[in-house]
Amino acid sequence: MSKPIYVIGHRNPDTDSICSAIAYAHLKTALGEHTVPARAGKINAETKYVLDVFGVQPPELILDLYPRAKDVMHENTIAIHPWNTLRKLGQLIKEHNLKSIPVVESDKSLVGIVTVSDLAERYVNELGMQDLRETGVDYAGILQCLGGTLVCGGELSKRIEGHVKIAASRTQTMAKVIQPDDIVLVGDRTSAQLACIEIGVACLIVTGDFAVAPEVVRAARTAGTYIIKAPQDTYTCGRLINQSIPVRKIMKTNVTSFKPDDMVSDIKNSIIRTGYRNYPVVQAGKLVGLIDRDRLIVPERDQIILVDHNERSQAVDGIEEAKIVEIVDHHRLGGLETSEPIFIRHEPVGSTATIVANMHWHRNVAIPQKLAGLLLAAIISDTVLFKSPTATAKDHDTANKLAQIAGLSIQDFGMAMLKAGSVIDKLTPADIVATDLKEFQIGEYYVAISQISVMDPESVLQQQSQIEAALQAICIKEQYNMAILLVTGILDEATYLMFYGQPSGLIATAFGPGRSDGSWFLPGVMSRKKQVVPPLIDAVRRL
Repeated sequence: MSKPIYVIGHRNPDTDSICSAIAYAHLKTALGEHTVPARAGKINAETKYVLDVFGVQPPELILDLYPRAKDVMHENTIAIHPWNTLRKLGQLIKEHNLKSIPVVESDKSLVGIVTVSDLAERYVNELGMQDLRETGVDYAGILQCLGGTLVCGGELSKRIEGHVKIAASRTQTMAKVIQPDDIVLVGDRTSAQLACIEIGVACLIVTGDFAVAPEVVRAARTAGTYIIKAPQDTYTCGRLINQSIPVRKIMKTNVTSFKPDDMVSDIKNSIIRTGYRNYPVVQAGKLVGLIDRDRLIVPERDQIILVDHNERSQAVDGIEEAKIVEIVDHHRLGGLETSEPIFIRHEPVGSTATIVANMHWHRNVAIPQKLAGLLLAAIISDTVLFKSPTATAKDHDTANKLAQIAGLSIQDFGMAMLKAGSVIDKLTPADIVATDLKEFQIGEYYVAISQISVMDPESVLQQQSQIEAALQAICIKEQYNMAILLVTGILDEATYLMFYGQPSGLIATAFGPGRSDGSWFLPGVMSRKKQVVPPLIDAVRRL
């Protein structure tokens, strides 16, 4: 299945951002597109209450859109075990046209990597029959490489401790060449076979698929000698035995590997530095994929639908790495650029949910009861139960239709929802100033404006010194020129403003003289987008 299109709201998401993402993903799915709702930050108390009321899971959390190792790796990776033979390695390389193969244990733990050049170097350096004492070769490996038959012998896992010899000399002089514990290749010479057993060799390999005489088998069993019957000629058997060496003897154990969540930008730097063709991807020590250097050139970009925002500063990190395919929003245009024309639905209403609900009806897609409740909650939240000047007749009309579908009283449900979101007992000053935070470029200044709606603004105002310290911390960490907190009283329909940053005269120019404690009381102000940002833009022009 192809990658989904993510429907995602802004960072520090509010109820409208979350619920509109869920609802618009529902619409697009109903129209036949593979879409998934997502969120770019933590769920706030109000939104959690809404999701819990309707039994809906939060959307998938996406903290950034930077391409990761998991986005460019091959998941169906060919691997080999360290005890497999070089013959098995060569067969895999030829069959799958590979340049390198990860080496794993039975539980997929990565222990090394082996390349075509490692295998080639082994054969170039091979001058004659191998001394198998230090290679870790066992009888099972030789039997497998030869495709032979065990005529007699003991445990196949027993390691071989001698040299490989060919019984080519006369029987009388054989003892000068062959030593006890050697592995001897011999044809259909019964006398030579018996002589080797008498010398005390560990194993006879009878080549050419010749039958082994009964007296030879009896002598071998008495002496504890292994006999393997091989179908190949002596020369071929010698070559194949050299391929019975286990992969562990030539693999590299110092492996450059990555984790699934490593960013592609970092991976590219490592690849340039090391220059290998393939790189294992490992999670908890286990192999999960392989990155082909050539596949990094054009990684597939995530496709994104933005809801409830259209400014880069408010979007999820890494938005420039994604392909924006649609925007559904009710805010000012914020200057995002796209590589090609896209669908945009942009209306001057109080909530993105209003737009999304009407798009369902316009396309004859029914809105389920739970989804109607989510959309209603989003409209109530963004318009502060229609007290905000952003609320329009279309918001009222849409909310009434949704309330009928959801079977809810707008007033009762709205007050319960806003009350749930206004509880700040468990919020630290840092949490408060991060609530519904949006970034704006106002003139040449980068400004963060947070807004929290509460029943009793005094519960926040009494923490003013801690709040201002938290605003200062945000400015320092994120390099904002100014950070502003709007504390909006739901019942008294007014907002208190606290800030930190420069230019110091901006707030007074926009809103007039402040209070003696350094805050501003703004009666009738409920909307950040309509009553706070525009005066700030005008004030910058006058400074």
